[in-house]
Amino acid sequence: MASASSFASDSQYCARWKYDVFLSFRGADTRATFTSHLYEGLKNRGIFTFQDDKRLEQGDSISEELLKAIEESQVALIIFSKNYATSRWCLNELVKIMECKEEENGQTVIPIFYDVDPSNVRYQSESFAEAFAKHESTYKDDVEGMQKVQGWRNALTATGNLKGYDIRGG
Repeated sequence: MASASSFASDSQYCARWKYDVFLSFRGADTRATFTSHLYEGLKNRGIFTFQDDKRLEQGDSISEELLKAIEESQVALIIFSKNYATSRWCLNELVKIMECKEEENGQTVIPIFYDVDPSNVRYQSESFAEAFAKHESTYKDDVEGMQKVQGWRNALTATGNLKGYDIRGG
């Protein structure tokens, strides 16, 4: 990855990008710990970062604002934690991030495996398997819902295969 200063300045010349980085994370797992420290570290280095509770103005539709922020971010950092897959919100974000990655001038996606094995994300095992058992139970009689669940699985598998950072024991 480029140095923080060149990373931040390069994005200023590209009108397409409003944010340097979009953070996707399960708030209950990492908001007060790893993610807040990461956000502050990026901010202190001049890297303009979108974090859902730092940039949304009251009254805006959260889902529309988040989709727009994903589209306007040069890099997406996805912080996978034990309960990431329990959140349909996180999984929908992930699908959108991976769609943006596949576009012609797609964004860079960097997974951070925070106290989870990358293979749990890739193969939806352990806590990810438990979460998907619940999602499938919820949508078992809903064809459209099951298609959404399969899209979540595909996005997790694709992201789990990307080069990223494995942070455990902290």
